[in-house]
Amino acid sequence: MTPESPHKTRMLVLIGVLHAFTHVYQVALMPLYLPIQETFGLGSVGSATFLVTLLMFSYFLPSYPMGILADRISRKKLLGVGLAINAAGFLMLGLANSYPLALAAVIISGIGGSCFHPPATALIARLFPSNPGRALGLIGIGASLGFFSGPLYAGWRAAHTGNWRAPVLELGVLGLFGAIAFLWLAEDPQSEPRPRIAARRSEPDALFGSTQAALLFVGAAVCFSLRDFTGSSMGSLGSLFLQRAHHFSVEQTGIALSAIFLAAVISNPLFGHLSDRGRKRWTAFVHLTAAALVLLFPRLPGEPKWIFFLAFMTYGFFFMASYPMVEAAVMLAVHDSVRGRAFGLWITVGGSIGNLSHWLVGRWVDGFGAQAAEARTYYSLYSGLAVALLVSLIGLPLLERIRRREHQAENAPPAGPLNASSPASP
Repeated sequence: MTPESPHKTRMLVLIGVLHAFTHVYQVALMPLYLPIQETFGLGSVGSATFLVTLLMFSYFLPSYPMGILADRISRKKLLGVGLAINAAGFLMLGLANSYPLALAAVIISGIGGSCFHPPATALIARLFPSNPGRALGLIGIGASLGFFSGPLYAGWRAAHTGNWRAPVLELGVLGLFGAIAFLWLAEDPQSEPRPRIAARRSEPDALFGSTQAALLFVGAAVCFSLRDFTGSSMGSLGSLFLQRAHHFSVEQTGIALSAIFLAAVISNPLFGHLSDRGRKRWTAFVHLTAAALVLLFPRLPGEPKWIFFLAFMTYGFFFMASYPMVEAAVMLAVHDSVRGRAFGLWITVGGSIGNLSHWLVGRWVDGFGAQAAEARTYYSLYSGLAVALLVSLIGLPLLERIRRREHQAENAPPAGPLNASSPASP
């Protein structure tokens, strides 16, 4: 036990708790689409699912500026203030008396949520440089608990109170208390100084050592946005599929969706640890398995209903494990001093594209008309999601190429007269 171990453990736990709050807010509305549509008199369910799309756009789009802040100011303060803003947005949503106010509320909530991942991922990679996959997998337990409890609690409270606003308000209040506790208990570790890099000597603060590395990074982010598109669709499309094609109630839908994230409490740290010794093969394994389960999902029999809970749980065990493994690969591709910006750029590019799914699946299901009540109508959608998940694996070799290029640049001898070739002295 080193002197800094208790500090590291405390920070791991605290960031895991913030991770839970961040993702609770992203999924809590999923079982509430139909009641929200009714409350605001919306003409289509697509307008209700757009609330989550807008929340997530507000979460992803500011991520690069948040990454810049994470590399320049206290990461602890950014995390705590971000949670407070996230929670305040949910309070505003719970009190909104019109659809435009609801839209404004989810924008505020999303902006607060965008303060989490750039500083948190960079901070964890700084604290645990030798095993970032395992550490990110451990804070992933918090994400899994948040993803699990969000739809479960929201669906249950809405069903028992007869009002979708109750769980939204309660989660907002809880988040404010969580932000206060984090700011009181957390500490800021010192960042390591950035080495002198020959390839970047003219631009010492550049994010990447070359234009090619930057293009490879954006390409990898676009590839993994297909993974995010599939993951988001499995939540929103799954909600509508279960309620329209299999007549699930709001409470039953919330319980089923929560299963996606239940087993990830085990799989995130497990595969995160395994990936530190073989990141590409383990990431490919979970993607391939999850894609097969996505393809199978709409073809399951409608009875017994618990079969969907089991299917979601099995799918989530593999799919959710992708995140700590890929995030570790992203962090190892760049230096600590730019990790906030790198991860901000990563989720701005990839997340914004993947987040289109919530709105698009609502539009697609609206377009099904009366056929939305038949499970076979959804076969092609789920098949497309499975293919997208497989294609996203192209991003892995791109990240590896970036890591090698940046590592070579950091270890290159400095250019200058002392290293220039010259004739031997007489």
